[in-house]
Amino acid sequence: MIGFSLFLTKFAEKFNANVMNYYAVTFKITCDKALLQASRELLADAVGEAGFESFEDTDSGIVGYVQTDQLDRVRLQQAIDEFPISEAVIDYSIAKAEQKDWNETWEQQGFDPIFIGDQCVIYDARQQGNTPLSSLIAPLRIGIETRMAFGTGTHSTTRLVVATLLKLHLKGKRVLDCGCGTGILGIVASKRGAKEVVSYDIDEWSVENTLHNAALNKVKNIEVLRGDSRVLSHVSGVFNVIVANINRNVLLADMRHFNDVMASGGILVLSGFYDADCPQLIEEAANHGLQHVSTTSDNGWSCLVFHK
Repeated sequence: MIGFSLFLTKFAEKFNANVMNYYAVTFKITCDKALLQASRELLADAVGEAGFESFEDTDSGIVGYVQTDQLDRVRLQQAIDEFPISEAVIDYSIAKAEQKDWNETWEQQGFDPIFIGDQCVIYDARQQGNTPLSSLIAPLRIGIETRMAFGTGTHSTTRLVVATLLKLHLKGKRVLDCGCGTGILGIVASKRGAKEVVSYDIDEWSVENTLHNAALNKVKNIEVLRGDSRVLSHVSGVFNVIVANINRNVLLADMRHFNDVMASGGILVLSGFYDADCPQLIEEAANHGLQHVSTTSDNGWSCLVFHK
């Protein structure tokens, strides 16, 4: 599961604000030990429809985090009532999450340099002094300042997509980054020779963070839009490469939109989901004429590549 420290980087209040109100919902799963991990994953997917934004594992289940004004209690109970593993009994309790300056906590903690093979290193630009840049030996070096946005490379899904981009021929290509977070994927694409990058995210702070990190890395060919996949109706032309590191349900819903703006011969790179979600995503892609090319995995998370 994505731990709470990563969750905080995406969902802390905007740059100069300190507190958001969240519930921490503790789910206790009573079942055979062999079914526990599968139950955790299925439960996270199911209650995601009730407004939850992130989860972390516990010894007996998971804890889910949801903004207090976003919790859909009816959908939450429906997800519990319709849980597909009949042998599992699920109980939950709701409490307010601790209020503190989560963004300050993350900024102080930072992250260690992340190497993607021997081709790329992603480092914390805010704490660069802790690790001399000269010691980070890689052809591609990218500094990221995380301002409430997901995507430093610390999570498996980001690393999987970056590794995939490093293998693609991007020189002169037009690239779309869906759910851009910190902007890391679009920045990698630009540094690898993309002619133009268009990015979008529903979160205003992610839009600003992408622009900030692009400037930090001297990348000038990224356009950043605020909104969901509906913004694509206002974008001219088609894309040679589309990357989307978002949760499974959003990917399933947006597959048709990705296909609509993908050039013939284009590449679609998807991540943000568990290994077990791959068959459903591959089936949905096939419904839109997209051919499955490859699958890579890391710690139970997957990255799928499709060709049009």
